[in-house]
Amino acid sequence: MRPLAGVRVLAIEQYGAGPFGSLHLADLGAEVIKIEDPATGGDVGRYVPPFQEGDTSLFFETFNRNKRSIALDLASADDREVFEDLVRVSDVVYSNLRGDIPARMGIRYEELKHLNPAIVCCSLSGFGLTGPRHDEPAYDHIIQAMAGWMALTGEPDGPPTKSGLSVVDYAGGLVAAASILAGLHAARRDGTGMDCDVSLFETALSMLTYPATWYLTRGLVPDRTHHSAHPSVVPFQAFQTADGWIVVACPKEKFWRRLAGAVGLAHLAEDERFATFASRRANAPVLLGLLEERFLSRPAAAWLTELRAAQVPCGPVSSVPEALGDPQTGARSMVVETEHPLFGTVRQVASPLRVGEDGGVHRRAPALDEDRDYVLGEVLGYRPGGLDGPGPEDGRS
Repeated sequence: MRPLAGVRVLAIEQYGAGPFGSLHLADLGAEVIKIEDPATGGDVGRYVPPFQEGDTSLFFETFNRNKRSIALDLASADDREVFEDLVRVSDVVYSNLRGDIPARMGIRYEELKHLNPAIVCCSLSGFGLTGPRHDEPAYDHIIQAMAGWMALTGEPDGPPTKSGLSVVDYAGGLVAAASILAGLHAARRDGTGMDCDVSLFETALSMLTYPATWYLTRGLVPDRTHHSAHPSVVPFQAFQTADGWIVVACPKEKFWRRLAGAVGLAHLAEDERFATFASRRANAPVLLGLLEERFLSRPAAAWLTELRAAQVPCGPVSSVPEALGDPQTGARSMVVETEHPLFGTVRQVASPLRVGEDGGVHRRAPALDEDRDYVLGEVLGYRPGGLDGPGPEDGRS
């Protein structure tokens, strides 16, 4: 039994943020049933290039393993009836839609509690269900811009820069998953469900963390830093070596002393200009100039060997292939495989959530409406005559 076996989630989700959140629930054993609109061809992620064929793509496979799919048009009376029957036997209704749409679709707790008083309704939207921007569309790149992230990313004299990955989307999905689990706990304890109103904007704002505190409390406006340096701890940044880049971090005094010795500059640890966090920050241009010159004298692998031997936090700036091929990646079983009729063996990264024993075999993402018979027959108990749009008398057992 997986940790979330027995939990059923109805996912009205699309693209990346929403599916990323429910992916982790599915990997932990929850039954995630994707409710896909047949009029639009289902989740738009099915059609994202490259590597797209028919109604699926490797993008879609990445976010939807271990899930099921049924195509329902919730604006249709018959399909809405099926959806409401599913709400009666489910634990969660999860969506990632624009903030004004859950009310219009009638998928909030207020509209569904008469069907299932313990239902947990989680909305992951761009800006939340309320507020002046609640009806605005939003995507990761836009939120990175609006939440101050791009102003902090990149070189000081370069343009505003987004992360190379959709970090807001993925963090938002994880926040939604955590909210769902908290809501489930409360619903099972109290017998009453609720709305979970999660937004990408608030997720991104919360991740401003201490730079936000510095500004809100002392008026300090954070700036972009050279070579991805930490805004206050020196040295803590990327350094160029003779043949590549490495990152070195000294967030404790002992690491600074070890670093100075490991690079052959032990005397700097005794220099009063570099004796403390504050003095190193005040004299950063001088110290970093000395370290940058030193690191250029040897290849990255040689420096990493020296630094690791001295127990200085460090690592290479890896390419994606190098990261996926790292021995730690394999040792921790972070690549999983599914078998697909079009793509063959699909290899993708695993969920980092570790709860109990490994879940074992994973199932590929579903084709559009692939699980209609399962959902209508096994989940809802409809008689076979009701599989193509059950009526109120003859469609149910």
